[in-house]
Amino acid sequence: MVNDEPENRLEVSISAEVESGQYANFASVWHTQDGFVLDFAVITRPPQLANDPSSGQHFVSVPTRIVSRIRIPPSQVFELMKALEQQLTQYENETGRKS
Repeated sequence: MVNDEPENRLEVSISAEVESGQYANFASVWHTQDGFVLDFAVITRPPQLANDPSSGQHFVSVPTRIVSRIRIPPSQVFELMKALEQQLTQYENETGRKS
């Protein structure tokens, strides 16, 4: 049986402003009913001891700033997980480093 459907090929482009990327050393993942949100952040100052005014308990405050927020539909989460796993395996094979 011959498949007469043409193959889909994404033609990806990137603007000069986005091409250099953003550095992030922290990520947060959360979801809504409609999709998943990936917040990428950078720590802006060294952690410091602080007090919670309502409970009086001490905690370590880590000031961060979100540098990028990405929203994806639930169907793309599986594809993202597979791509991350594939790239992590390739990285480990190339560098000899295991996480």
